[in-house]
Amino acid sequence: MALISGTTLGPYEILAPVGAGGMGEVYRARDTRLDRIVAIKILPAHLSDNPEAKQRFDREARAISSLNHHNICTLYDVGHQDGNDYLVMEFLEGETLADRLAKGPLSPEQVWRYGIEICEGLEKAHRGGVTHRDLKPGNIMLTKAGAKLMDFGLAKSCVQSDIPSSGLTLTSPVANRPLTQQGMVVGTFQYMSPEQLEGRDADARSDIFALGAVLYEMATGERAFEGKTTTSIIAAILERNPAPISAVRPMFPPALDCVVQTCLEKDPEERWQSSRDLATNLKWIAEGGAASSPMRRNPWRERAVWMLAFAFLIALALFTVNRYRRPLASVPVRFSVYPPEKEAFSGASNITVQVPQFALAPDGRALVFVANAPGAGSMLWLRSIDQVASHALRGTESAELPFWSPDSRWVGFFAEGKLKKIPAVGGPVQVLANSADPFGGSWGADDNILFAELNNSIFRVSSAGGAVTSLTKLDPSHQESGHRWPQFLPDGRHFLFHVQGRLPEYRGIYVGSLDGGNKRLLIRCDTSGVYAWPGYLLYLDGDTLLGQKFDAGHLELRGEPFMVAEHVGRSAASNIAASASGTGTLAYSTASLQPGRLTWFDRAGTSQGFVGVVGDYPDFRLSPNGQMLAVSLVDIRTWNPDLWLIDLTRGSPSRFTIGPALSATPLWSPEGTRILFRTNRNGATELYEKSAGGGGNEEPTVTLEMQLASGIESPNFVPSDWSPDGRYLIAHVPSKTTGYDLWLVPLGADKKPIKFLGSPGDQMQGNFSPDGRFVAYTSNESGRFQVYVQTFPLSDRKWQVSTDGGYEPRWRGDEREIYYLSEDRKLMAVSVGAAPSFAVPRLLFQTRVTEGISSRRTHYVPSRDGQHFLIETQTEDALPNPITVVLNWQAELGN
Repeated sequence: MALISGTTLGPYEILAPVGAGGMGEVYRARDTRLDRIVAIKILPAHLSDNPEAKQRFDREARAISSLNHHNICTLYDVGHQDGNDYLVMEFLEGETLADRLAKGPLSPEQVWRYGIEICEGLEKAHRGGVTHRDLKPGNIMLTKAGAKLMDFGLAKSCVQSDIPSSGLTLTSPVANRPLTQQGMVVGTFQYMSPEQLEGRDADARSDIFALGAVLYEMATGERAFEGKTTTSIIAAILERNPAPISAVRPMFPPALDCVVQTCLEKDPEERWQSSRDLATNLKWIAEGGAASSPMRRNPWRERAVWMLAFAFLIALALFTVNRYRRPLASVPVRFSVYPPEKEAFSGASNITVQVPQFALAPDGRALVFVANAPGAGSMLWLRSIDQVASHALRGTESAELPFWSPDSRWVGFFAEGKLKKIPAVGGPVQVLANSADPFGGSWGADDNILFAELNNSIFRVSSAGGAVTSLTKLDPSHQESGHRWPQFLPDGRHFLFHVQGRLPEYRGIYVGSLDGGNKRLLIRCDTSGVYAWPGYLLYLDGDTLLGQKFDAGHLELRGEPFMVAEHVGRSAASNIAASASGTGTLAYSTASLQPGRLTWFDRAGTSQGFVGVVGDYPDFRLSPNGQMLAVSLVDIRTWNPDLWLIDLTRGSPSRFTIGPALSATPLWSPEGTRILFRTNRNGATELYEKSAGGGGNEEPTVTLEMQLASGIESPNFVPSDWSPDGRYLIAHVPSKTTGYDLWLVPLGADKKPIKFLGSPGDQMQGNFSPDGRFVAYTSNESGRFQVYVQTFPLSDRKWQVSTDGGYEPRWRGDEREIYYLSEDRKLMAVSVGAAPSFAVPRLLFQTRVTEGISSRRTHYVPSRDGQHFLIETQTEDALPNPITVVLNWQAELGN
């Protein structure tokens, strides 16, 4: 039976359940004697009478008690109370390696670091006579202090008589999860050594086999041994070897293939004989020794390494010779492009998940992408295909959605509400047109540039600038809400684009023409399309990149679709992360979430516990009584957020919205009975509200028609607060000419939005004071984002609250303080006096929120008394998934 908060076991007070760990239920608890947070693992009550389960639980206690190492979870205490056997262990903050791998493979630096740390923990266990026997990603915790081994529930002591193997089923055999079986075979199948599968004794070398499988998965993101059934997995382990890591992810050296393959030898005598040997070789590779063979000599293995290296050099030579020609019908060559060192790819401001933005030059010689630059925020970077280093294009700060001129000499992009261009070699930036909330651009052979905006048609402008004309027209009979992501076809007269709308039968990829003729539907789908030379249409089905032959002369698809790549990302705005040159080069990337943990902190910055699971939470708000939390959590299957409600007393989540569309930005009504949110379920961004109890219908509050009738140029409401008297919503909305403006929605009969604050600069993140007489907000009217307070209703009284940059203001419940985030992510507090008056800002503590000021993310919320703060804290600083470039991608299609 599950324990509830407040239950005590000896001197330990149960605080909250954490989850399952091996055979035990794990709880976060407080040691009342030493006043520290601990983890308590309890044998489930329904197994307390099972002697095998009890034996296994006791075995874990004995195994861990003999180990004391910084890479092994520390055991503090053991006990028994009211029929509960329990272990008291150190409480680890972080995530399991399994959770981390769910987001994608690790970078080389992380593989070296964590791999060496796991080896050192295993070495300590093995020297203490303990074999883990169930080493897998779920039993490895990644913390700030490094990797730690957990769950020695299957451990075998080599220094005392062993208890017979447990016959318990650890995990049901569910697809895509490790399989565990009942019987004499102990462990998790995908990571088990051949001798374990055959029922023979397991020793330290069995753990080394499992670690080899773990290292393989860390580097590639794929399991070393896969199969649809238990039998097929066992056959793979006993008979086959996985593909070389360097073939799956070429950034890893061939020497790692040899090291991992030695771990995975079928015969234990052929493996590394100790974890220390393995750690030594990993350290050697990490220090730059990867160009040679590993330190343990094996002539056949060394020959394989040199063969791989030689094959790579041959491929590189072929590429260099032919880089100015269209690719030959040979084999594809793949490599990865990462952002500059210590920087990260930047996503567009109109998306929730971070999808790298990039474009291949038409001549295939260069790749332009958006990434952060030191002290400058996001900007364009250029990477020549035949070079390793990238360089920034200065003057492109805040750039997004780049595209190329047909001659590959210019790059177009969007920034600061403008459509701009810059020479590819660098130089002065030229402004071509206004563009708020852009949704893609394309440059044609006759110096025409097409671009799209949210909830609007496709526009045309000369590449020299000038008049902007509308090229397409939304069809109201089909309830179309936007035309997006234009791309010119080779003839320079026709172009692809995506139609958004409320009716799925009309959503899809269309062909339009410069003469304004009727558009033609190519395929119904929810993502943009990419034309790829010499005649293919690429689009997404889920996260699978599909291709289909496309006759650009007759504007027709031919044949059947085929798979091009898996796990390809898309933005929440349905733009696929793929680009193709005119020379047979393809680039694509996965999406990467901004993983965080909703964490409570006190005013000193001390962690007070977690809410929910690790995930990407774009926004979240406390209910007026502080007992419930409304969150938007990104669904990795759709890359869109859904709304959830979390009971903070019970810790239980419940789903509030369901569906593939975006549902985000929840706001509680002042009395806490209703929740308002924004959604694009009808194609355009609209505001809906629903009973906070979860029942009843969802009712529209601000529709597309209402926004257009109010003169809003780019209808994309982002609500930020509900007035205390319940009469108004405040939201920020993009404008073509003035950036973000603050708008009010009167919640009476009319509900027609009215502008509250406009230029100069951006005005966003409005927040009502508890008495409703003031609005705090963020503005860059001075050239730098600062926090201001304005009277409500609007008057000529205004105060600057922050002194050295700031954003995202929040009031304390009694109006005596305002909080905000500084530019370097510190949480600041400002005392508020009568009249009002504002004191000098003071530092509370440094946060680890996601970097950068965002118009569509909530980073923190204070409790009403200002004593605690719920903050989305980054769980790690992992590198994003790279951009994969494939030369001659269509060579292996065979069609």
